[in-house]
Amino acid sequence: MIATLTEAEIAATVALIAGAGLSRPWNDTAADLRLALAAPSSTVFVAHQGNDLAGCVMTGCDGHRGWVYYLAVADSARGASLGRALMQQAEAWCAAQGVPRLNLMVRADNIAATEFYARLGYRTSDVVVLQRDLTSGSDAAEPHR
Repeated sequence: MIATLTEAEIAATVALIAGAGLSRPWNDTAADLRLALAAPSSTVFVAHQGNDLAGCVMTGCDGHRGWVYYLAVADSARGASLGRALMQQAEAWCAAQGVPRLNLMVRADNIAATEFYARLGYRTSDVVVLQRDLTSGSDAAEPHR
């Protein structure tokens, strides 16, 4: 069953994201999830198998394009098309918002994720992502990605 993330599920979702290797020490995953839930232009979906949290995906639109973050599936739930179902949910939500295109970022060395998204019909885009930290106290030496 796929549903919208609740406050009570945030800690377990943060653990799921960390277990999937998607969290980074310079990102506050719980704050990211809460921000997505609080804004009308984003949301977080979770999937359950029985009583267990089995997957999650965060999605939103920036007024121009849709974005997907934190797609994670528990090791125990892999191979059951749960990642595909979560992406379909994110795509449907974005389509309902009138979003014409959905984007996501995958770390260059994450070949398994790149192959997964290719099987879903996603393609590599010929763009370079640039970034600048806007928070005070950010460590310029930290490889923020």
